[in-house]
Amino acid sequence: MSTMVSRIASLQDYDRYRDLHWEGSFEDYLNIVRERPEVTRNAFQRLYDMVISYGEEEYIDNKKRLVRYPFFSDPIEGGRDAIFGLDIPLMRLVHVLQAAAQGYGPERRIILLHGPVGSSKSTIARLLKKGLEAYSRTPAGALYTYDWVNLRETGLTGDDDTMLCPMHDEPLRLIPPEWRPQTIDQLKLGSDRHQVRIHGELNPACRFMFQNLLERYDGNWGEVVNRHIRVRRLLLSEQDRVGIGTFQPKDEKNQDSTELTGDINYRKIAEYGSDSDPRAFNFDGELNIANRGIVEFVEVLKLDVAFLYDLLGATQEHRIKPKKFAQTDIDEVIIGHTNEAEYRKLLNNEFMEALRDRTIKIDIPYITKQSEEIKIYRKDFSSERLRGKHVAPHTLEVAAMWAVLTRLEEPKKHELTLLQKMKIYDGKILPGYTQDNVKELRKETKREGLDGMSPRYVQDKISNALVRDGTEGYINPFMILNELEKGLRTSLTATEEQRARYEELISVVKGEYDEIVKNEVQRAISADEEAIGRLCANYIDNIRAHLMKQKVKNKYTGRDEEPDERLMRSIEEKIDISEARKDDFRREIMNFIGHLALEGKKFTYDTNDRLRKALEMKLFEDQKDSIKLSSFVSNVIDKETQDKIDIIKNRLIKHYGYNEASATDVLAYVASIFARGDVKS
Repeated sequence: MSTMVSRIASLQDYDRYRDLHWEGSFEDYLNIVRERPEVTRNAFQRLYDMVISYGEEEYIDNKKRLVRYPFFSDPIEGGRDAIFGLDIPLMRLVHVLQAAAQGYGPERRIILLHGPVGSSKSTIARLLKKGLEAYSRTPAGALYTYDWVNLRETGLTGDDDTMLCPMHDEPLRLIPPEWRPQTIDQLKLGSDRHQVRIHGELNPACRFMFQNLLERYDGNWGEVVNRHIRVRRLLLSEQDRVGIGTFQPKDEKNQDSTELTGDINYRKIAEYGSDSDPRAFNFDGELNIANRGIVEFVEVLKLDVAFLYDLLGATQEHRIKPKKFAQTDIDEVIIGHTNEAEYRKLLNNEFMEALRDRTIKIDIPYITKQSEEIKIYRKDFSSERLRGKHVAPHTLEVAAMWAVLTRLEEPKKHELTLLQKMKIYDGKILPGYTQDNVKELRKETKREGLDGMSPRYVQDKISNALVRDGTEGYINPFMILNELEKGLRTSLTATEEQRARYEELISVVKGEYDEIVKNEVQRAISADEEAIGRLCANYIDNIRAHLMKQKVKNKYTGRDEEPDERLMRSIEEKIDISEARKDDFRREIMNFIGHLALEGKKFTYDTNDRLRKALEMKLFEDQKDSIKLSSFVSNVIDKETQDKIDIIKNRLIKHYGYNEASATDVLAYVASIFARGDVKS
């Protein structure tokens, strides 16, 4: 047993442990401040530096310069709380933190994350708390506090020899306010990059100890500090309630403002004789323990009015008022989040004007880009994570498509469909639309991204599909769409009008999925590279002869014949080349081949994307009848046809991510589409 314990013990990094639990004198701390003045940063500066420490990535989106912050991808826990598709709101949040860090005003405000349910407001707050906790354990994020030691001889704390600073104050607060400017100047504390500023007074408990000890040593400040102050490294921890607090409102009858600012310790009143003695008070309210760090207010607008008074002082003056004590300085970031309904109540309540005036609202909407929405579901429901359950291709794609469509407002331009608008938002190129159109489309909306179905709803339906009987070890898009549709009937978040619209959007998504799988099966059928290469060579020979007014030699008869116009048009029509434009297209292809030759490059069928697409569609048309996909519907398949179908199925498995069952199902489904003639020309 001891051997196993020793093996576990060998995993410990003793050097890191000693570093994180450093203790020293006030003199030692002054040396640290001189070498690394950043240890004295305030809470906003530390939080901003923490976010930036993970880097910044600039990119251009719709001609607009944006910044992405890798921190919000959750590098701490490998993406567990990663935020997707909200670069602009997160950029606004970081700008607020930056302005607050530089003392431009936002440090005296509540940061309010506002948005619909499930838009990741609480995840953002959780990430900031988690990041700050991890940052305090790095050399760059180090911060310090102090304890009172050697107290037994003074009689101030009975039998206790040590008293921890209850609010984890900055040690430099021990320097009296009138000495601080000279101290910073004479000791040369600070640098051009990090100026040392000492704000605030000692908390009531430490102030009591300091004054009593100062009297004991006849006013000798140096003696007090040298004998009774021990500085130590401060590790922020939500679990230990050190520097990171979370407050969640309860029902009004059980709310008590002492939960924010601490309460009297009645057990110690008998020991110290008065309920106004700071030694008989627990400075353990959320605003007390979050000093030097961050406090999160869950559903902040549900707070009772009595709480809001404390909150107003905490934000504007950076002070709180514990019961029976003077105003007490705090240094912390206050971040809250709320949903739409509560925020509307705030706007309509004239008694809440003071809170509105002290609030910086940052909208956290739903994602309106399908590719980003997919990332949310892929994080939890990829085949690799599910182990044993196969997720058919496009399953998460259609779920994300439907979710995003519910959040978009109908475009005011009648020639644009909602589906096309979604594709444009996601960076797809549609004829006649540019990046400027994206800006116009976003400007004409009022509440886009603030209404619709949440990712949480979709995740629940995917989970339902995964555990439902008869899924044969995999889920496909139709299983998900069926679950989404059934869930709408009992949804508590959608009105009747919204349900009707969302059901219509499921039909839109089904139609788009039909096109996706038809094209996929088409590519699988026409993936015979030799056959498509022969068809391409034949087409090139014919258009060359046509343009040069020559004849083509028939390789079977050996006779010269006129170019095969029927063959050329059957290919060109697949990509909507009109009769009037056929010669232009043919010259374009020949010029393209000529340019490649001048560059020493060889032309192949997949060199030109438009021609490749046309050839694949032509080969598909030629082969689909010989393969007899329609025989899937009748369940009568001869061996020759079965062999061809198996080849296609293997291509779907190898190149498109299907398994045996899902490939069989998708082929049968596409066959049923062709059987009923539901094919776009």
